[in-house]
Amino acid sequence: MARRPVESRPATLARRREILDAAVEVFGKRGYASGSLQEIADLVGMTHAGVLHHFGSKHQLLLEVLAHRDQTDVAQLEGQHIPDGMGLFRHLVRTAFRNAQRAGIVQGFTVLSAEATTEGHPGRQYFHERYETLRRELAQAFRVVCAEHGVEEPATVDAGAAAVLAVMDGLQVQWLLAPDAVDLGRTSAFAIEAVVRAVVGVDVDLLEDGTTGTP
Repeated sequence: MARRPVESRPATLARRREILDAAVEVFGKRGYASGSLQEIADLVGMTHAGVLHHFGSKHQLLLEVLAHRDQTDVAQLEGQHIPDGMGLFRHLVRTAFRNAQRAGIVQGFTVLSAEATTEGHPGRQYFHERYETLRRELAQAFRVVCAEHGVEEPATVDAGAAAVLAVMDGLQVQWLLAPDAVDLGRTSAFAIEAVVRAVVGVDVDLLEDGTTGTP
């Protein structure tokens, strides 16, 4: 009996990325519960068993999709880690401009984060920990900016951290519903600048040239 050729590691990684991209599309359109592994398999020309060979379970595939999105967001950063201080706010604006070019990923994340608010959803712990981490990192960024401007740390740091995440997520929903009416990148910059101004009390410009998403 002829043996199946063994895929090389680069080929395996490429195949996994294909599956992840297909999963983003399917979960984004149908949600986690209604999106099927068979539909994902069909998009990449595989069998249901083939998808399971790479990821083990639908639950694991979901977690890999979410982790893949986060890795993509920091892949171009120096040292591949989130910056601090004003650099974090600029990173969020750059992310918003990138998101405007990848509607499928944004839709998938938006649908899954909403679903994850329900008890028993396999992504609930991921999103809980993700938002907790982001709030902590944003609060620290506010503290750094306050120190740089000689401002005593205000009591609104934690509220500001939550508000930045709220405006970014909310604008993504509006943009998905009406992409021609909402400029995701520029409006995100405007909103984040307003929150920073409210917390720190100083004017900031997160779009250095005032027109594009290249801070």
